[in-house]
Amino acid sequence: MSVNRAKAVNLEKPRRFWKEAGAGPVDGGFAVLLDGRNARTPGGTPLVLPTEAVAALVAEEWAAAGEEIEFAAMPATRLAFTAIDRVPQAREGVAEEVARYAGSDLLCYFAEEPEALVARQAAAWEPLLAWAEAELGLPLNRASGILPCAQPEGTAERVKALALALDDFALTALASATGLFGSAVLAFAVQRGRLSAGEAHDLSRLDEAFQEERWGVDAEAAERTANRAAEAQTLGRWFDALRG
Repeated sequence: MSVNRAKAVNLEKPRRFWKEAGAGPVDGGFAVLLDGRNARTPGGTPLVLPTEAVAALVAEEWAAAGEEIEFAAMPATRLAFTAIDRVPQAREGVAEEVARYAGSDLLCYFAEEPEALVARQAAAWEPLLAWAEAELGLPLNRASGILPCAQPEGTAERVKALALALDDFALTALASATGLFGSAVLAFAVQRGRLSAGEAHDLSRLDEAFQEERWGVDAEAAERTANRAAEAQTLGRWFDALRG
């Protein structure tokens, strides 16, 4: 076989080999079952989730798959793969990444102008910053503009400890939410049920929404916003399923 032919074969998408996908109890949790057999991750580990609701969420994507498997269209499955195959060996690094976001959390950076945007940010973000201090033990400094704002000593350590207190499945989603929102505070708020994923997504783009109200929305920006909103909804469903 030629090198080019070998590459072509490697790039072929996996094909659907099952008729029915569902979830069922197994030792250690709830499995995604394909025609009654436990599905596996790319690393070869059985696809076993901590709650029936999470397993059902993942199985739903396998049931909806076409003849060719498009993992890009299966976000809950990708979260499950990451939580099982990658995060257990990288928990410290994942938690540190969440802590880095907290060091420059989106909610701590208020606009300098116009006054209407500043007021909107204060009304929307200050209650979450107060919640973070009371609920998470995270007093956070605020800044106006884009200049760096140093956070109180111990902030990074506290965020890292909060992240490491989560299991692999919650930690995986927390890290994804932090990156999506640009805010550890918003990510923790969704993880703990303080906000819905849709609310957090809206709060993360107050400035964008304000500018759109003034200048309109182009098609590319609208598509990007829709994709990020869909990603947020998947994370919200994941956290809800972990709790239930």
